[in-house]
Amino acid sequence: MKKVLLTLTIFTLLLTGCGLADNSAAPVNDDVVTLRIANSEEYIDEGGWDADETIELSDGEKIRGVDSLVSDFEEWYQEKYGKKVRVLYSTYGTNEDLYNQMTLGNTFDLVCPSEYMIMKLMREKKLEPLSKDFYDKSSIYNYYAKGVSPYIFQRMNELSEGGEPLTDYAAGYMWGTLGTVYNPEKVNADDADSFKFYLNKKYYKRITIKDSIRDTYFAGLAIAKEKELAEPGADLSKILNDTSQKTVDQVEDVITDMRQNAYSMETDSAKQDLVTRKADASLQWSGDAVFSMDQGDEAGLSLCYAVPEEGSNLWFDGWVMMKNGINGDSDKKQAAEAFINFISRPDSVIRNMYYIGYTSSITGGDDGRIEDYLNYTYGSDEDNAVDYDLSYLFGKKCVIKADPGQLDRQLFAQYPTEDVLKRCAVMECFSDKANRRISQMWTNVRCYRFPWE
Repeated sequence: MKKVLLTLTIFTLLLTGCGLADNSAAPVNDDVVTLRIANSEEYIDEGGWDADETIELSDGEKIRGVDSLVSDFEEWYQEKYGKKVRVLYSTYGTNEDLYNQMTLGNTFDLVCPSEYMIMKLMREKKLEPLSKDFYDKSSIYNYYAKGVSPYIFQRMNELSEGGEPLTDYAAGYMWGTLGTVYNPEKVNADDADSFKFYLNKKYYKRITIKDSIRDTYFAGLAIAKEKELAEPGADLSKILNDTSQKTVDQVEDVITDMRQNAYSMETDSAKQDLVTRKADASLQWSGDAVFSMDQGDEAGLSLCYAVPEEGSNLWFDGWVMMKNGINGDSDKKQAAEAFINFISRPDSVIRNMYYIGYTSSITGGDDGRIEDYLNYTYGSDEDNAVDYDLSYLFGKKCVIKADPGQLDRQLFAQYPTEDVLKRCAVMECFSDKANRRISQMWTNVRCYRFPWE
């Protein structure tokens, strides 16, 4: 899978400086719809594929990213709707970076944060709801409604804020799990199957953890609540969203021990550290895990991925429209929803998944190209091929004949089995009081409780 390591993505506007560019002062042309979009770095197909990267599906269709999806959307929109759209596309590092930039005055029409940030923006009444006809499957261009995974839609619909489900405001983009990438030559697979792995002195200074408050808090919480999670009928969502002072204090002790045992706390460097063998294992998001495994394969190192058995994090990123950006402009709202639909078209989905390595919320509905792409990527005709059942995700029978070696590698990271997701919980938006409590805990861990050897 192709990866491009960039710190800032530039499509139709030359951006300078760090983080998000201020595009609020962009010139206005009444004949053109100007759509301001912000997305995470390296999180959309930017085109430029080599000819040998062309994906050929079973029906002979060839898919290749020549230009970026953003510029392809501009062309498609004018063709289909008869009006020009100009996309001002910029990127950010984290959900918090996005929120801070908007707080400082940057205005956007369409952004793609994670579920907890979507809930926060809903709580603050900052989002424009999706149109009533956005989910109309009879509309020819409503690719999202026709193609979203029924499983992903249901899990997103279960999340609500102020009595309103997330799906009234958000369209799913990518999703995944939190787990451990490890070198099986150095790490016992049974050890990697638990978050307690990060306290295991056998791997002292050979593992990395996330320099990310929510992800590392989640791992520490799973360790602190191990006994509760193991009880029959345990409410995973309630346990793994516990932010009481007593629990936060327990997690602070756990994370302090994790930090002392770790080689580093990082947000991106571990992918390279695994390949160069500076580290033997790393706490990773599933998409980054795929990147690490791909890079390992190129270097002759076969890495694996595990989702801890006691319970892990199921996360979603989704597209939402900002109320102050759309500002009652029907043309702009139509263009924003059209962008969501365009990148939900099966060929766009395939381009995105190939390019960035993450898993789309779109499975295609009656369009079989995404399932065909899975067979193209992971299918095997060897005698020892095993059935890999993804029917739960596609909402219809979908079984891939896969190489058994993929059961703990890229296929498993991108498409976990249903039994794995049953032990995963979504980390929701915390209250302001809980956020202050956890922030203080994180400050204590990062600044005061030094891991002296």
